[in-house]
Amino acid sequence: MTADQLRRVRDLFEAALDRGGDARGWLAAAAADDPSVRDDVLSLFEHHSMAGRFLEDGIEELTTELLGEERAIVPGTTLGAYAIERELGRGGMGRVYLARDEKLQRLVALKAIAPHLVSDPRQRQRLQREAVAAARLTHPGICTVYALEEIDGALYLVTEFVDGRTLRDEIRTGRRPSPAEVRRTAADLAGALASAHAAGVIHRDLKPENIMRTADGRVKILDFGLAHIEPPEGALAPALSVPGAILGTPAYMAPEQLHAGAVDARADIYAFGLVLYEFATGVHPFHEPTTALGAGLADVDAVIRRCLQQAPGDRYASGAELASALGRADRTASTWPHADWWRLHQSVIVALYVGCTVVAWTIKARVETPLTLMLFLAIGAASTVGSVLRGHLAFTERVNRGGFVRELRQTRPRVRAIDLVEGALIALGGVAVAAVSAVSAAIAIGLGVGVAVAALVIEPSITAAAFGGDEVKP
Repeated sequence: MTADQLRRVRDLFEAALDRGGDARGWLAAAAADDPSVRDDVLSLFEHHSMAGRFLEDGIEELTTELLGEERAIVPGTTLGAYAIERELGRGGMGRVYLARDEKLQRLVALKAIAPHLVSDPRQRQRLQREAVAAARLTHPGICTVYALEEIDGALYLVTEFVDGRTLRDEIRTGRRPSPAEVRRTAADLAGALASAHAAGVIHRDLKPENIMRTADGRVKILDFGLAHIEPPEGALAPALSVPGAILGTPAYMAPEQLHAGAVDARADIYAFGLVLYEFATGVHPFHEPTTALGAGLADVDAVIRRCLQQAPGDRYASGAELASALGRADRTASTWPHADWWRLHQSVIVALYVGCTVVAWTIKARVETPLTLMLFLAIGAASTVGSVLRGHLAFTERVNRGGFVRELRQTRPRVRAIDLVEGALIALGGVAVAAVSAVSAAIAIGLGVGVAVAALVIEPSITAAAFGGDEVKP
């Protein structure tokens, strides 16, 4: 099927969905002049939902379905140094398996490239050349390419196995991310694209299914191993095996991709805008174009709108320019409008630390015993560590908002433990001096109870109100 026929199938399918109801009769009449187009679009309309699987699946996947798919590899099979454990999924370029590299004793993702994509020698050479280029990409946000293996005439791409869930999985949960989550995800993706574009590698198929969130909350872009290489300035681009071919997923393609035009880094920028909008709102922008990103994301919304400009020249030129724009937006925006209350709370707690230390010194001066000396030293140490940790969090919240929530999750249990220890120690000091000075004892015990209540009740409420309850859950 030619590129023009594929575009016509897509246009007719979308028009049928817009009509609603049973549009089979209309489709049959509209495509009566081309039986191939008519049969394909009727099949799509018959089997696909209103969400539009044609738009959400890659062109290569639909072609594979039409031509017949390769046979799956049975778990337990050994291919060279790789023992197949199970199938992970299937994409436009072929099936992906979880395998164990018996030589290096590590789990890898093994992609069996679909036979119809490597039957042409020029296509095989292009895949090999582009996989080599992708293997040079080293960025924490890009899935690492280990090798491109040829085993018994078949081609296999070996990459890092990323254990986590895709952005598509997150979108399907129905839970909308907080502004901080949107910003962090945007920054991670833009940084990965910037690294790839700087190396002259274009993804061309960026979509929620190709973005994985790992257990530590970071995102990684998958399938860079079969991306496109931009030639050096002044050099001729390597020829594709099929002139005018359309590669990618239509719902995330830039206009120039849909028209089989020249593709550069700005096609990835367009896809980035679509992906981030859908992640933030839960809907594709072409399905619900009036949906707003929500409070606190007006600046990110402006970045997305520029990414989605129809003309490539009106978008950001590369991932680096996009990352820079997001960085400026992050520095100037008030991501958390109630963060001032959280900062004030940190200052109050530090003041309580100072008060506890002063009272501990007073108790030691009134009752000079080894116990009161040890209490004073312990309270002083706890106050110092607690103040440093809270100061670190306050600094991170102001200058590194993208990493603040992650830092807060890691640091908060330690700060809470310090607060509880501090409260217990100063209260113990109050008990120790009660027979000598009832006033000092009352102040010490009151400080101890206050620090504990602040740690267990007040601080969690203030933090949740300032940064969002779901965002700051451990």
